[in-house]
Parts: sequence; C-alpha cells; structure tokens
Amino acid sequence: MAVTLSDVAREAGVSLATASRAINGSADRTVRTDLRERVLAAAERLRYSPDANAQAMARGRTIAIGLIVHEIADAYFSTIASGVTSAAERAGLVVTLASTDRDTARELTFVDLMQRQRARAIILVGGRFDDDTSNDRLAAALAEYRSRGGGVAVIGQPLLGVDTVTIQNRASTRDLAHQLHGLGYRRFAVLAGPENHLTARERVEGFRDALAELGAPVPRDLVIHGPFTRDGGYDGTAELASRGALEDVELVFAVNDVMAVGAMAAARAAGLSIPGDVAFAGFDDILTLRDITPSLTTIRLPLTDMGAMVTEMALSPAKDEPRIVPVDGEVILRDSTPRLR
Repeated sequence: MAVTLSDVAREAGVSLATASRAINGSADRTVRTDLRERVLAAAERLRYSPDANAQAMARGRTIAIGLIVHEIADAYFSTIASGVTSAAERAGLVVTLASTDRDTARELTFVDLMQRQRARAIILVGGRFDDDTSNDRLAAALAEYRSRGGGVAVIGQPLLGVDTVTIQNRASTRDLAHQLHGLGYRRFAVLAGPENHLTARERVEGFRDALAELGAPVPRDLVIHGPFTRDGGYDGTAELASRGALEDVELVFAVNDVMAVGAMAAARAAGLSIPGDVAFAGFDDILTLRDITPSLTTIRLPLTDMGAMVTEMALSPAKDEPRIVPVDGEVILRDSTPRLR
C-alpha cells in the first residue's frame, strides 16, 4: 500500500497541515526548522514520494473555485450560486459547478476531482444527512485538500471541521409557528422532507416544538416525509387529500418553498381553494415565488449574500478553529396565510 502524507504526519508526530507545508511548501505559511527536519526524516524512513499535484497546489493554484451543490435546478441553490459567481468574479476567479443530486458519494467524487484539478477553493452548499460515516469521509477528504493548500467553506451544518455558514433553521421555524398561531391557525400539517436530512429535521423540530408549547401540537400522522422537491410536496399533499386529512387542516407548512409550490398544485388538483380551504407556508423565499398566486408566506434567507459570504470565507486564510457564521431567517407573511376570524 502506498505511503500517504497522513502516514508521514503520524510518524513525525505533527499535524497533516504541518507535514504538507514541510514537504510541499506553502505560498503564505512557513514551518519551524526543527519540525521540517522531523517531517523530512519521517518521509525518508517511510520512503514517501511527494505528490506533484500537491506541491503545485501549495505553491501555485489555478484560478478556479469548485462549487458543489445538491440540486442546481432548485432555485435555492441557483440563487446561492449566483452570489458565489459574483464574488468569484470580483476576485478574478472562475467557478466550476457540480450538482450531486443529493448523493453523498458524488460529493466525495467531486471533491477528489477538484483537488486533482488544483482548484483554488471548494465550496459545498446543502444540508448534511444523518450519516456519520459519509460525513466523516467527507471531512477527511476536505482536511486532506486543505492540507495541500486549498480553501474550503460550507453552507449547512457545522459538521465537517471547516468554515461554515449555518442557517438558524429551528429558531426561524419557531418564529413562523408563533406568527401563524397569532393569526389564528391551530390545526397544521407538515411536509417534512427526507427523514435523514438534517436541515429538514431542524425545520420540522423548531415548528412542531413551538406549536406544542402553544397548545396546538401537530399530530404525528400529519407529518409527511418525502423528497425535498416539488414532486415531494405534491405527492405529500395528495396523500393528505386522499385520506381526507386536509378537510380538518387549516395550514400546511412545507420545509422549503419548492415543496410548497408542489403542495399548492396538489391542493388545487384536489378541488381545494387557497387560502379559502387551506393555507400554505414555506421556507427560503426563492425568486420564483414572485409568480405564485396567492403569494406564499415563507421565511426569507439572504441567499445571494450567503453565496458571497461563503466565497469570501473559502478564499480567506484558514484559522486554527473553523469559523461558524449563523444566518437568521425572516418571516414574511403573505396572502397564502390570511388572518383567521
């Protein structure tokens, strides 16, 4: 089995980043002489052969930023991508875009590909899944990439040991629940997205916990799991309609706007009026909501600004501890949730 840089770092008793700087060099950081000699001695003992690509990345990277998203057709991701490309252009860089279709194995593949292409930085956008094995593998791959001089930043949960822009999902949906309750709503259903998707889970938990505290708990059978897509929202609402559940529900909350749009279409297909028979709310405030009637109540995120922010983090010098930047959502009440008498 080939000796890796991690093996050398372990043998020398130093961090992976220190071993990389000692062997590959660095454009902006140096290694103490004694540590460098210790690393080089360990490399010689293990007969380690430096990676030419690693040395090139450490000393002179390309002008590309790798952007990895879950689904580029989703307006949430495309709006963030717009912010990334604008920030990259201001820095004189170009963006290479990859879409994983929410496949964690493809994330690893794209990280490896961008590392081999000597991308200046890698940005990942999308919530994590409840899968420690996949998250640990991705974290290790990003640590290896950073040890070779690349920058990394993420929009999602702070689980990968890198700079992260994290959305205050629970706090935002708690606020939404309180405001909807204040409008008179008491009977809710939730289109909850995938069970193992942490962003979806956080949004559902914040919403349900607040309503339970307010004395309007959401019954478990009215929490419908499905894909984080327009069709997921449509199918979940169609299921509720087929069970007759929508006759007793005053409002359906979908954990993202794309699902909410599909949900509203399904309600109309079932012969229901919006918001006369049932009200709807979503999360994200994607641009396509401008064309939805009635206008959708949602939680607004500064998506373009988030794209610029994560780009600046990925391109700035790394810190010893990952930087965590929280982003609050803002409840926007619109025509889909009128005040109940």
